[in-house]
Amino acid sequence: MSSATDGLPGTPVPMTRSRKAAYAMPTLFTAGNIFLGFLAVVKTIQGALVASGGDLGFNPHFEIAAKCIGIAVVLDGLDGRIARMTNTVSDFGRELDSLADVITFGIAPSILAFFWGVQFVAFDGDSEVLQHFRQAGYFVAFLYLMCGAARLARFNVQTAPPPGKKKPDHRYFVGLPIPAAAGVVAALVYAGNSQPLTDPYLSFVWLLLVGMVSLLMVSTWRYISFKDLAMLQPRKPLSLIRFGILIWAIWNYSHVVLLAIATVYLLSGFVLKASSLWRRFRKREDVSEGESHEAVSV
Repeated sequence: MSSATDGLPGTPVPMTRSRKAAYAMPTLFTAGNIFLGFLAVVKTIQGALVASGGDLGFNPHFEIAAKCIGIAVVLDGLDGRIARMTNTVSDFGRELDSLADVITFGIAPSILAFFWGVQFVAFDGDSEVLQHFRQAGYFVAFLYLMCGAARLARFNVQTAPPPGKKKPDHRYFVGLPIPAAAGVVAALVYAGNSQPLTDPYLSFVWLLLVGMVSLLMVSTWRYISFKDLAMLQPRKPLSLIRFGILIWAIWNYSHVVLLAIATVYLLSGFVLKASSLWRRFRKREDVSEGESHEAVSV
């Protein structure tokens, strides 16, 4: 039997069990995200210890660390989407997700990037050059972590802007998202057969790539957010076929396919930036042509 106050305005409605479960679902995904980040750090350290013993071949610990980061990217995309689908978005969940991202997509990839790509490089007995190179590796790894933290802080501010300021276009991220940056690092380690780099030239290219990814995170370049992709709407059979082909390709050719996905998304920011610059250039040309026609007519 319902009480007399049920349904009256201002009357607090007790939270049902199903509602509590709906609030708990995104948090469980975030907790899984944190666990995978912790496991990635542990496996990276174990892989470094194995490689320090002289085994510089395939390293299963580095592979597991890369896989943990990759799976965490998927979980990170699901927790926010589930929270929006169940209408359980909260400030607590947003802050917890940011802290989880610092661990899983900030600390874990930076440690993996250093130990896999820098720690075991050899310079033919030149200890001084090796010392300077490792110092550069420390700097680039820290730069990645710092840029990732700054990227998350900026995202939180843009998600909840001060009164009077408009929210950015939800279709795009401003700067490379930190999960995508971590996915690039993990995909390259995984595609490299998780074998630590020993060639100084490859390691130098690796540092340049990690530095570029770091700066892209704090840039103003746009990246597609996929937030307008509705999961509850009916799908065409062709979409299901494409999704099935993607799963089959990842299952059978995961090294190449995952690297291709990470690379395409990374380069999509360059494409969007180039198209934006082209539109501005065309607009200026149109304005200048209009001014010249006006001058001739006068």
